[in-house]
Amino acid sequence: MKKNIFILAVSALFFISIISIISYDRINSFDISRSLKLMSVDFTSKQIKTMVDYVNRNREGFNQMREFKLEENISPSNSFNLPYSQNVNYDFQFQIIKTELPKHDYEIAYLSIQELAYLIKNKILSSERLTRIYIDRIKQFDKKLNSVVNLIEEVAIEQSIRADNEIERGIYRGILHGIPYGIKDIASYPNYPTTWGTEPYKGRIINEKAEVIKKLENAGAVMIAKLSSGSLARGDTWYNGKTKNPWDLNQGSSGSSAGSASATSAGLVAFSIGTETLGSIISPSTRCGVTGLRPTYGTVSTNGFMTLSWSMDKVGPIARTASDAAIVFNVIKYKDSLKQRPLKINSIKNLKIGYLKNLFEKDTSRYAANNFKIIEILKSKYKLDSLSLPNDYPFKVFDIILRSEAGAFFDKFLMDNLDSEMVLQDEKSRANSIRQSRLIPAVEYIQASRFRTKLISEIDSLFKNYDVILSPSFGENQLLITNLTGHPVISIPNGFDKNNRPTSISLLSNYYEEHKLISLADEIQKITDFHKKIPPGFRE
Repeated sequence: MKKNIFILAVSALFFISIISIISYDRINSFDISRSLKLMSVDFTSKQIKTMVDYVNRNREGFNQMREFKLEENISPSNSFNLPYSQNVNYDFQFQIIKTELPKHDYEIAYLSIQELAYLIKNKILSSERLTRIYIDRIKQFDKKLNSVVNLIEEVAIEQSIRADNEIERGIYRGILHGIPYGIKDIASYPNYPTTWGTEPYKGRIINEKAEVIKKLENAGAVMIAKLSSGSLARGDTWYNGKTKNPWDLNQGSSGSSAGSASATSAGLVAFSIGTETLGSIISPSTRCGVTGLRPTYGTVSTNGFMTLSWSMDKVGPIARTASDAAIVFNVIKYKDSLKQRPLKINSIKNLKIGYLKNLFEKDTSRYAANNFKIIEILKSKYKLDSLSLPNDYPFKVFDIILRSEAGAFFDKFLMDNLDSEMVLQDEKSRANSIRQSRLIPAVEYIQASRFRTKLISEIDSLFKNYDVILSPSFGENQLLITNLTGHPVISIPNGFDKNNRPTSISLLSNYYEEHKLISLADEIQKITDFHKKIPPGFRE
């Protein structure tokens, strides 16, 4: 009997030893708990358990980064000064388009900015009537979309009446005068909640007007709604639930500019303002079948917007067409003190165009066939050079730059335990992302920033040889790379998959050369009509 007990004990010890050896290299809840003591931070055991996989992935990225060589003279990019001035000293040349007033309100709601501007400027359609059309559509349709956090009805009607009165007196502020829009609810506006999509802030008032809103007001645009953002700019779920894709109400609109893309697609606004740090304009624009422009980093003010990453946040328009996006960008971008020069490309045929052939060929997603159709269209008109993005980088580690900066911005939020009040608490939630940022070492953040400096230099050299580069919108590391380097991108609808969900293709260009990618995108949209499609159920 004693012998059997001894054998069982030895066997158990052996089994425990084997398990210990196998799991020795994996960080567990106990390791995390002990490490947090360094920062004098306490999380619940449930919260710590959610962090385990995240932290292990972080360490995998740290280890990968150490396998890459880095020259000693490379400094970190955390100050992130781009090679050129942030001021864009040009104006886009997109004019109003003569059009007849449609018979039905829904047809009016889906007109482009250029068409609406013609009707308003010529007093065929009043801004007040247009604003009321959009307000009525919000009240009718948003209950199934969940894209509007707050309808700014009183302000919108007041601004629209002011626009009509000014135009009646011969004061015309430009192509956005009297045009209603919505803005992602991480931009502040006095006397109305700025919720950042999260439960703890759903009643919070920030009595500051975001710089972009000021610019749009000066242009005479009409602010109609604060639109949903995924909680603290993550995903498409906010404290009131998930924002839906108008093309498929069983699907979320993607994030985090969820409401901006959804509302634009559903004809609830003429255009909207979104933000992107790692895909939050391109992704929901693709999902909802609209055009999304992510401008060069630093060309649009982020003042008055929630910060997710000081060195990666960008503000840009979501619209029906590339020309609409250009019109909005023209108003919201920084301008220097010099006289703005009109921008006109002498010949679009002279554009030097490349395409990321390996990414297109490796793409087996629902986007692939539609991407190749666009490439074939362009090949019939232009010479397309095959090229590749660099892949010799520790890509697994780069997202710690965003998460470190987010952790710093939300430090008080975390210390006040507000993260526990957020709706989503799983591993992929913003709450968990903020918590685990506490375990990102400063040295690794700085090293990742040094690799980013090298990446910026290499991508900048690549773009100097091309006016526009075509890419799958979600091609491998393209979104990560261009968000890290700050290059501009526009995504445009390029068809539908077998489930009748929109797809897109993306166009990339060098710093401050948005005019080139917009011009080519506009050319594509003159040939195709995917940007004119209306989601079923919203044609009334």
